[in-house]
Parts: sequence; C-alpha cells; structure tokens
Amino acid sequence: MDTTPPGDPTYLSWTNVGLGFAFILFNAVISSTLHLGVGSALVTSALRCIVQLATMGLVLQRVFETNNPWAVAGIAFVLNLLGTFEAVANKSKKGYDNMFSMVLISMLGSTIPVSIIGSRYAMAVDPFWTPEQYIPMVGMLCGNTVSGVVVSVAYVLKEIYDNRDKVETYLAFGASRFEACLPIAREALRLALTPTINQMSIIGIISIPGMMTGAILGGSSVEQAAKLQMIIMFMISASTVLASIVTTVITLSVVVDSEHRVRPDRIDVKEHAIWRARNWVFTQIVGGVKSVAGYCCRRKKEQRTSDRGQTLLG
Repeated sequence: MDTTPPGDPTYLSWTNVGLGFAFILFNAVISSTLHLGVGSALVTSALRCIVQLATMGLVLQRVFETNNPWAVAGIAFVLNLLGTFEAVANKSKKGYDNMFSMVLISMLGSTIPVSIIGSRYAMAVDPFWTPEQYIPMVGMLCGNTVSGVVVSVAYVLKEIYDNRDKVETYLAFGASRFEACLPIAREALRLALTPTINQMSIIGIISIPGMMTGAILGGSSVEQAAKLQMIIMFMISASTVLASIVTTVITLSVVVDSEHRVRPDRIDVKEHAIWRARNWVFTQIVGGVKSVAGYCCRRKKEQRTSDRGQTLLG
C-alpha cells in the first residue's frame, strides 16, 4: 500500500512507471532494428523488475510496520537465498555438486556479519536490525556480493575445465594443490574485486549512487548521505572479499581433490537442473497441445468423410 500523499513532490504513480518503461521499449526497438537479439530479454527483465519490486514493496511495508527482529532476519535470509539462486542457476554456466549450499554458506557468512558490524558500529544504528536501515543495506550487500561470487567461481571452473594443463604441470613437479591453484585463486579474487574497485574510483565524481540519492530524497543532508554511501561502499568491498575467498577455496577444493588430482569430471557443464526441468515441462506441454490439435483435426476429417458418405447414400 502506497502511503505517500499525491501532493508530495517525490510521489510516483504507476503512470510514471509506465512512462519510464518507454525507455525499455526504445531499447527493444533498437535491438530489433539492429538485429541484436536482446529485445525480448530486455522486456522480460523489465517486467520481472516491476513484479519483483512491487512485491518487495508490499512485503517490506509490512515488515517495517511490525518492527520485528525475526521478520527482519527472515527477509535477510530470503535475500541471500535468492541471491544464491541467481548466482548458481542463472549466472553460472558451469557448476558442481552441492554448489548451491556452498555459495549460500559463503553469502550468509559474509553479508550477515558485515551488515551487523557495519550497522551497529559504523552507522551507529541501535538496535542494529532496525528494518528501515538494515534491510536495504543487506540487499545492497547481497546484490554486489553475488557479482563477485559469480566472477570468481566462473573463472576457477573455466580455468580448471579448459586450461587444466597448467595446474597438472605444477602438480607433476611436486607442488601441493594449494601451490598449484594459488595463481588461479589470486586471479579469481582480483577479477571479483575489480568491479567494486572501479565503482569506488568513480563514485561521487562521475556517478551519484542510488543509496545516496535515496537518502537525499528522504530528507537527509547531502553531507550525511555522502558519509552513509562511503560506509556502504566499504561494507560492500568487505562482503565481496569474504564471499569470494570462501567460494574460491571451496570450488578449488572440489575440482582439485585431497590426492592432488585435477577433477574436471566433477564440473557440470550442462544447463542447471531447474532449467532442464522447465524445458522438459515446456516440451511436454507443447507435445500435448500438438497431440490434442492433431486428434481434433483427425476427428473433423473423419466427421466430414462420414457426412459426405451419408449424403451420397441419401
């Protein structure tokens, strides 16, 4: 339920959202004109964005009103769960057994401690779980941490699957799996942190981040909004580092076993099971529709033939 009065200068109606959606339609037209093949993906993602944010708005309004720490904890867990699903099922082209649980543990082990310490001490929020501050903060940490986790895991799996000769050479000359995988781990962590480093280097000069804009629109002074954004960016970097380190170490321990052997057979290059199941269901539905349509056509032909025969006999 929208509690913002229509007279407020920051009030936005669904008409405003519809006008904003015109930018997506413009992109879709450009994609169609240039044959880029991403027009439908743009529109689908935009519709998902509308549904997800509208649903989140309804849920968060209830949580803010109840001011219950268990509700806040539940939302924080759901955000990490959905972030893990996005990282494992949507973003990762390769995977391995129990990857979902491993990534979830790394997400929870990074976003939750960093958010608690940052909220209570760096931002001086008491209690630290105050919904209006804590939930948006966890959401920002999850969104950015997912990107780091995806980059690090994807790089490790790609190197082990496509370029395992390097690791095998190190192992053949007597290196332990830790020594053999150290260059891969370093590069994976460097790549995972690069987006955060780039973002911090341009923030405030080239771009004004969303958290700072929201704080300003909410009535905070520009100086306080800037300090809040600084703290958020530092927390994002810490959360990304922790999650990327954990997932990188776990992934390497899976694909290079305790006997110091490279195990590319443990890497799953197939589409995620969820999407395989979706494709199977879709195929079954399409096949069923075709069967029913074919049966109806045959029945009509038989009926017409029968009617003609009766006419001739008559």
